[in-house]
Amino acid sequence: MDLIWEGIKQAFELLLSGNREVYEIVLLTIKVSGIAVIISMIAGIPVGLAVGLNDFKGKRFVVSIINTGMGLPPVAAGLLVAVFLWRSGPFGFLQLMYTPTAMVIAQVLIAAPIIAGVTLAAIQQVNPSLKTQALSLGAGRWQVLWIMANEAKLPTLAAVMAGFGGVISEVGAVMMVGGNIKGQTRVLTTATVQFVRMGNLAMAIALVIILLALAFAVNLVLTLIQQKENKSWAGRFLR
Repeated sequence: MDLIWEGIKQAFELLLSGNREVYEIVLLTIKVSGIAVIISMIAGIPVGLAVGLNDFKGKRFVVSIINTGMGLPPVAAGLLVAVFLWRSGPFGFLQLMYTPTAMVIAQVLIAAPIIAGVTLAAIQQVNPSLKTQALSLGAGRWQVLWIMANEAKLPTLAAVMAGFGGVISEVGAVMMVGGNIKGQTRVLTTATVQFVRMGNLAMAIALVIILLALAFAVNLVLTLIQQKENKSWAGRFLR
């Protein structure tokens, strides 16, 4: 218990003292995970909507691929990115290995299938008659898509939270393609592993507390948005 309290105390000291290294680590964590989640939203939500709203040959196979991607081991994502970005790989000439960009790519491979899969599940739960009613009233293809997406926006926010949770806590993939280089690619999770290896458990606990606080803050904002939308939807329903 003394070690945990020491970690909590050190976490506050690091934040309040303006420790440059810690702030760099925190900012890089936010930058890498934030960009990865945004890209994953742009890619995953449309894929989930498109697959969920359309019937086509091979749909079950595509759904299976998305569901498999939701459980993709992070080290597999890291290895895939490493193979493509390695010096001898097809994109080695870009020299992206051991850079924040490589970390973003690995995190997108982790988060995009999660967001796509949860969005797909959400859109499939929307009453199919809503689509039929919209078409019968003369709604166009994009209007129908907007109506259906609007009905599934609450679970879609949950998909974003799940995607963010998947990348903010990731270690293996980002360490594999980022290298945990001090001042360049070191984020909260990889820094924690480094301090544990060094035997500095108090510092490791402090970084984990900061990581949890960051994750809580982001999820709190998304939850407040979700609950606000839920109350708005319930109000419209009751009227």
